[in-house]
Order: sequence, then C-alpha cells, then structure tokens
Amino acid sequence: MSSVHPVTDPNSWGAGIDEAVNAVSRGGLVVLPTDTVYGIGADAFDPDAVAALLAAKGRGRHMPPPVLVPDSRTLDGLATEVPDDARRLVEALWPGGFTIILRAQPSLAWDLGETHGTVALRMPDHDAALALLRRTGPLAVSSANATGHPAALDVEDARAQLGDAVSVYLDGGTAPGGVASTIVDATSATLRVVRAGAVPLERLREIAPVDGPDDRADAPEEEAPGPEEPGAGGG
Repeated sequence: MSSVHPVTDPNSWGAGIDEAVNAVSRGGLVVLPTDTVYGIGADAFDPDAVAALLAAKGRGRHMPPPVLVPDSRTLDGLATEVPDDARRLVEALWPGGFTIILRAQPSLAWDLGETHGTVALRMPDHDAALALLRRTGPLAVSSANATGHPAALDVEDARAQLGDAVSVYLDGGTAPGGVASTIVDATSATLRVVRAGAVPLERLREIAPVDGPDDRADAPEEEAPGPEEPGAGGG
C-alpha cells in the first residue's frame, strides 16, 4: 500500500523523506516533486528498481530514464569526456530546468536501459527533491505518468496514474514549473538542443554555442540518442 507525505515545509518533512529513502534502499519507487513536473524515481544503481520504474510507466528499455543528481560535483563521477561548453552550461544552469546528455563513465555498475553509452543528467531546483537526492544519491527519474498521458503536476494526478506501483508519494503541492526541462546533447562535436523546454535557446547561447533542434539537416525527428528526460518528461 502506498503512503503519501507532505514535503512543503522543511521543518516537518523529515518523516516523509525518511520513508522515501527507506523505500529507495529497498528497491521501491517514489514519486517526488521537482521544479518542472512530478517525477517517479528509483535507485539508479539498482537494475531491478529501474526495470520496475519503466514497467510502472508502461515503457520499454528503448527509452531509459535520465538521472537526477544532488550536486554539480556529481557530474564527473557519472560522465566522461565532458566538453568545456557543456560544463559552462551546467555551471550556469544547475540547479534548474536543464538536462545535459553526456558520455557515461564506462565503469558504472548500472543498467538504465538502451542508453548507447550515454546518460542524461539534471540537478533539479527544488528543495524537497534535493533533500531526498542528498540522502539517496543519484536517482533514475522519469515523469510521474503512464506513457501516453500528460506528466503529473500534483501528487493526486500521479497517484491516479501510477497507483500502488509506487511505495511513497512526496506531496510538494502543484509543480511550480509545469514545463519539461530543456535537453542538450553534448556527445558530439557540436552541442545541440534535442528538446526545447524550460530554458530557452537564447539563454543557452548566452553561455555557449548551441545549435537549435532544427539547425542540422541530419537532425532526427525524434529525440537524440540517450535517455528520455522526465516531464513529458520533467522530474
């Protein structure tokens, strides 16, 4: 049976965060608020938990979840060959609605799905999400919705879609952003937006050279190789 815990007040969210940490440590799923939309999360280093996350959404391994991190210093532990321009974007836009696709560290003992050696990373700008991440470490997080349905903007919507597949729901009220994060692919020579979102292209270009999603003749119609980002994906 799922439990729901309010996490709007740092002075009283301890029990809820404790319960979510315990659920993650047991391989369970949690729903958490973020600065974009609600996310469904699992221990990124527990393949069974990640598989359960994908199953709860009705999604296959071909769309692996991105990973939320508690600190930008985690970047070099999870990714390799980080371009200088990508690092500048991270330094300027984290925490926030910005996801970066990078080459994953080959030594990592995880299985997020068919990532083709990449990982999508984001640090959310949400106090409750960060409080959880600081205790659990990196979480695989996708939008808290069944595939084909809109991303949940509150915990009631997430529960209606995901039900008892989730052990713990953290209720942070209505998601403040409501718009999925912007995704930039940094795995090739030119950084390129593969999904427009919370951070506009103009803002990205104030920091580093970034191609828009339509700037290349060979740009695919679908999202570039790499994990999907929660919140249409957003969490």
